[in-house]
Amino acid sequence: MKKIVIVGGGAGGLQLATSLGRHFSFNHFHRRNKSPAAEVTLVDKNRTHIWKPLLHQVATGALDSSLDALNYQVHARANGFQFELGSLQGLDREKKTIELAEVCDGDGNPLVPPRKLEYDYLVFALGSQSNDFNTPGVRDNCQFLDSAEQAQKFHTRLLDQFLQLESRVADKVEIAIVGGGATGVELAAELVDAVHEMGHYGRIKNGDLKVTLIEAGPHLLPALPPRLGNSSEKELTNLGVRVLTGTQVAEATATGFVTKEDEEIPAAIRVWAAGVKAPDFLQQMDGLTLNRQNQIEVEPSLRSKTDPAIFALGDCAGCIDAADHKVPPRAQSAQQMAKTARDNLIALVENPDADLQAFTYKDRGSLVSLSKFDAVGSLMGGLVKGSFTIEGRLAGLAYRSLYRMHLAALHGWPKAMLLYLIGQANRFVKPRLKMH
Repeated sequence: MKKIVIVGGGAGGLQLATSLGRHFSFNHFHRRNKSPAAEVTLVDKNRTHIWKPLLHQVATGALDSSLDALNYQVHARANGFQFELGSLQGLDREKKTIELAEVCDGDGNPLVPPRKLEYDYLVFALGSQSNDFNTPGVRDNCQFLDSAEQAQKFHTRLLDQFLQLESRVADKVEIAIVGGGATGVELAAELVDAVHEMGHYGRIKNGDLKVTLIEAGPHLLPALPPRLGNSSEKELTNLGVRVLTGTQVAEATATGFVTKEDEEIPAAIRVWAAGVKAPDFLQQMDGLTLNRQNQIEVEPSLRSKTDPAIFALGDCAGCIDAADHKVPPRAQSAQQMAKTARDNLIALVENPDADLQAFTYKDRGSLVSLSKFDAVGSLMGGLVKGSFTIEGRLAGLAYRSLYRMHLAALHGWPKAMLLYLIGQANRFVKPRLKMH
């Protein structure tokens, strides 16, 4: 029996583990007296999964992660794969093993000792982390939104600031966000909505929040046409957000940001959302070939250029696809890569000398939500050639459908629609904003 180990339970890794688990376990079920051809194991340092594009909603309290999170252990049991809780800390390519770090409780007491897992095929699907570009003070003074844990930490700090407003200890809350991409724009809009919702439960007014959004480029949303970036800037400005484009940050301090023009931007909460790179610890992974963003360099088949037994997908993969395009670090990239990796791993399990498929990235466009106020985006393929831009309710509907498609890939459409209906019902029985 071949052993397939997938490290990272994000959008791509979880989808890959789910589809491979179903394939091998269901085939075994329908073939009497035959063992499964492969055993699939997913490794993640967290117990639950939250779709990363929703972390800005977790941060503001618009989404309750305790209700929407998917438990890896339960999902693994239902879909024919194994789950191991732990953080990757070592790789031995010669022995084909990975080492997982000790698991401790919240007080630092050891629960599970370090352990090793054997593999025949190893898949890195570790996602990405924020790239501070070595800007002084960022690591020590800024919040990041790379994980549900970080988003929850932001949410706690936000509630603490709201409490000071309620108690009149402070007369306003100042939040500054560096990075005018999707995360920064969506977070800014959600913060405005959060203050509006808090007004239903206390004495906080819309003007009590001061949000500044800082972008180094000439317009917001650089991945979208300039017209949409300008439209988003206009909408955010109308909501009271101060938008600074063409502004580079030179330093982050304990009280705010300093720009290269020596302007000081005060902020009690400072968020860095200006870029991404693969995790730094990949540099210690037994000689894997990496690019400047720490991504594992892979062939178009998603096989690493270093080792044919190792694959990578999603944000941690440096991939030039079959069409000679550099694959961008997006959720849709990871999900598309998961499908190619699935087919190639199944082919290798059945025949180690099989010819592998080359991955071709298909850009479906990008969508950005400005909370309940607006949405913008560009769509590609499908009904028209090239791309077309959308705004307003149509864009909002398309944006919300992305998450439902993610749920459908994991659970199937019937359960995905049931989860959606449960979520809608919760909106009537629970506060619209998480208050704890």
